[in-house]
Parts: sequence; structure tokens; C-alpha cells
Amino acid sequence: MQISVRNATAVGLGAIIGAGIFVLSGTAVALAGPYSLLAFILVGIVALILAMIMSELGSIMPYAKGASYSFAYNAFGSEIGFITGIALYMSFATAIGAIALGFGSYLASLVGLSYARAFAILIILALAVVNILGISKAAKTDFVLVAIKLSILALFAAFAIFFASRSGFSATASNFSAKGFELGSIFAASVAVFFAYSGFQTISTFTSKIKGGSEGAKKAIVGSVVISLVVYVLIDVSLLMLAPASSYRITADPLSFALHSAKAPQWIAVLVDVGALIATTSAALAMILSSARISYQLSEDGLLPRFFRKYDEEKDVPVNGVWLASLIGIAVLFAGNIYVIASISNFGLLISYLITALAQIHFRRQNRKINIRTPFYPYSTVLVIILLLAFLFGMPRESLLVGNIVVLFLLIIYYFFRELKNKKPVKIRIFD
Repeated sequence: MQISVRNATAVGLGAIIGAGIFVLSGTAVALAGPYSLLAFILVGIVALILAMIMSELGSIMPYAKGASYSFAYNAFGSEIGFITGIALYMSFATAIGAIALGFGSYLASLVGLSYARAFAILIILALAVVNILGISKAAKTDFVLVAIKLSILALFAAFAIFFASRSGFSATASNFSAKGFELGSIFAASVAVFFAYSGFQTISTFTSKIKGGSEGAKKAIVGSVVISLVVYVLIDVSLLMLAPASSYRITADPLSFALHSAKAPQWIAVLVDVGALIATTSAALAMILSSARISYQLSEDGLLPRFFRKYDEEKDVPVNGVWLASLIGIAVLFAGNIYVIASISNFGLLISYLITALAQIHFRRQNRKINIRTPFYPYSTVLVIILLLAFLFGMPRESLLVGNIVVLFLLIIYYFFRELKNKKPVKIRIFD
């Protein structure tokens, strides 16, 4: 069964406009003040170029289910493919836990019970069942959730405009004041919000199932990024309308904080909390779907055990992959700090996007037949590579440490199993 471009776009939006906008938008303001707008726009531009790159690669490999992993594997072989695939899989799987913990925290606050992790476990299990029912049902569920979520965010923005007009736009303008322009703070905020834009990659895991094939996937990927960029900027401006930039701290509920600062009616605060629950639900739904399909593709290519190859052809679902990704998401709930979890997830994403950009260069040099081309190549691709490296080196030390340990561990595992297979090493002369 094919998925409409509309529903495919909803899957991307469900993954993008999730925990990021309800949790990390306040972190961006806390780190960069009013210049957080530049961070959202900068990362949005990077995401838009990456969306075009992935659309181009998707037109070359429309049946690939592994997103960046498939592009890396076909471009550079099993070694880089294995590292990219596992890094991307762990990124998505850990994101499930981080997003679900956001859901549990909002629900616990709403009902007045301190069972955030219990609620998070329940939502992960429920969404695993939705995914097992089939990708088409999951995509249709996401469309409904995204429509509700965008409506609630539009109401939040409308209240912010009303509040600003009632208080006087000249008085509200002081909320946007900053001590001075600091490039470092903008990059710090960019690293924080990068996680918020990661979801569009989910669409490239089922390109062949979208009506119109790679062209339909391109519309869905680019559309989800553009809509998300507009929404993020709108919400960031709304936050600054409701409270001074200097008052924001790194908290898990920036929208609620802003409404409280503006003394908003209780019903709006409750509605925003409900919107946060819906947002985190749709984001976790998309992440479970994507991580399961990546593990399936890794197994198909012989880089993971046959266990991951169990596939329900009728419903187009990698069953065991869904359950394992969900269990990893539950395990991550007990890892502690949500900010560190999100940063670790970012490390895998940045690595996968960097390899994806290099894969595009590889296939362009091979003069492959390409139906969809990235505008301003190679300049746009070089720009993305430079910015991705800047984001990577600007990550928190804990995330860099964990990420590098994971990459080293994967290399050891890869060569251990390669040695068991008695595979001869590949020798090339880089310099003559």
C-alpha cells in the first residue's frame, strides 16, 4: 500500500516538530537570547540542503530503507556503512527514550503524579503496537497528530501576538534586547536545536512506498523542513514576545514558562501541555518506525544478525526491529539527563549527515543518472560539510567522549567479525 505525499510529509513533521519545539526552544533562547532566531534559521538552512541531498540520493536508490546508512553503504562499502548505520540506529533509538521522557514529564505535570518514566514506558509500548499494525496506519496516525499539534502551536503564537498588542509593541521590543552579538552562543544554540530538525530523514527510509516515488519523497522531505523552519521561527518569536530573553533558562517546559510569565489563562497552559503530549507522541512514533527500518536494512546487507530480518510484507513492518528499538528507548529512560541523551543522539546524526554529503560527491563523480539534483552543487554541499564539522566540534564534551568511544567500539567489533570470516584486508595506495 502506497503512502500519499501528504501523509509522508506528516511523518517528517511528526519527527521534526516534536520534543524539539516544546523542550529545546527555550534552551536555544537561554543560550543565545534573541539571536536564537539565527540559530534556528542557520540549522534550518543546513537541514534544507541536506533534505535536497537526501532527495537526490533517494532518486538513485529509491528502494533503500536505511536512509543515510544505505547511502554510505552503497558509496563506501561495509566498513563505513556499518559505522554510519549503527550510529544512526542508536541515534534514533536513543531519541525514542528522550522524546518519550518528555511525554512522561508533561503528562506527570498535567495530572499531578510523579510517574514520568512509567508514562514514558507506556507510550513507547503503545507506539510500538501502532507501528506493528503497519506503516500506512502509522503514517495516517501521524497526519492526525501533526494537524492537531500545528493548530495548538498556532493558538500559542496568536496569544503571543495578542499579549504583545495589549502590552504595547514598544514595550515588548525590549524583550528582544541582548548584551552583544556572540558567534559562539549562536553555535551553541545551533548544536542544541540540531536535534529538533533531525526527523526529516525518516521519510527517506520508505521512499519506494510514497506515491510518485523519489519525486514524491522530495516534496515530502523538503516540505517538512520548510514548514518546520517557519513554525520554529514563529514559536521562537512568540517566546520572546511573552518573556524577556534574559529570563529564559534551560528547562523542559519553555512554552509553559512563557505563558506563566505572561499570566496567560489556565486553559491555554493546559492546551499547550496537551500539545506537548501530542508532539512527543508523533515524534516517538516516527523514530520507532525509522530505527526499525534501518536495523532491517543493516541485517539485509549482512551487517546485523538475521533476527532483524523478520519482516511483515503485508504491513511493510520489520517486526523485531520495532520491538528492539522500543526496548532500547525504554532502557535509555534510565540513563539520566535528557540533555546529554539528546546530545549523544546528535553525535550519530551529525556523523550520518556528514557521510551522506560525502556520498553525494561520490555518486556525482561516478556520473550516475540522477533525476533530482541539489541546487548550487558543489558549493551547497561544501557549505553543509563545513557547518556539520563546526556543529560536531561544538558539542558538549560528554557527548563527544561517548560518541568517539562508540565509534572506536564499532571499529573493534567490525574487524573482529571480519577476522572471523577470514576476509582479506583491502589495500590501496592513496599517494603515489
